[in-house]
Amino acid sequence: MQHDFHFISKKEPKVKKAYEDIQNMLKEVQKLVGEKFTFRFDVVGSYKRNMITYDAKSNVGYDFDFNIEVNDGDEKYTPKQLKDVLRNAIGAVCVKYGYDYPEDSTRVLTIKKKNRKESRILHSCDFAIVNNYIDDEGYECQEYIHFDKPHRNYTWCEQPGGYYMLPEKIEWIKENGLWDEEMKELYIEKKNKNDNPDMYSRSIFAMTVHEICQKFGFYEDK
Repeated sequence: MQHDFHFISKKEPKVKKAYEDIQNMLKEVQKLVGEKFTFRFDVVGSYKRNMITYDAKSNVGYDFDFNIEVNDGDEKYTPKQLKDVLRNAIGAVCVKYGYDYPEDSTRVLTIKKKNRKESRILHSCDFAIVNNYIDDEGYECQEYIHFDKPHRNYTWCEQPGGYYMLPEKIEWIKENGLWDEEMKELYIEKKNKNDNPDMYSRSIFAMTVHEICQKFGFYEDK
């Protein structure tokens, strides 16, 4: 299928409204789960970078990404329990804002707001449950709850190595004036050519960053 992706600003009124709704929803979720554990949340991904896209030819709208960092230092809850509690709480709140009940996937919980009359998704939001920590060598690390669907198993899984290099590469691209044209143009091009439904925006973004860095000499500068 040929895509037709375009950027949409996070200042667009409908995007701002959706973002505010999700923030308010998460604040309600914090209150619901407060007797079990607390958590903080942060927007990440395309919204934070102001690189939100939508496909004019499909029925799938733009999306948001949030990290939910749970405070469970005593490991009172298993990864499955944490995800179940959050899924139920998000499900109890999100319907009031017009979203479907959360879907559980490998890395995230996903909610979708739909226009049912036109059978299309207006926008969606992915919630990754994460734990940030300092390793024995003093480095900042992050793990996320991974759902092994075939075995119905939930575990904490360390982020891949490329995850930790991404911020440095992004900063290098911006410092060298490659963000507004080369980076954004290649990202849209890759999204439009992508025909793998399991290849998500975050992976395409990381691939684009890596390719730009290789093409313009990031490693030679190091």
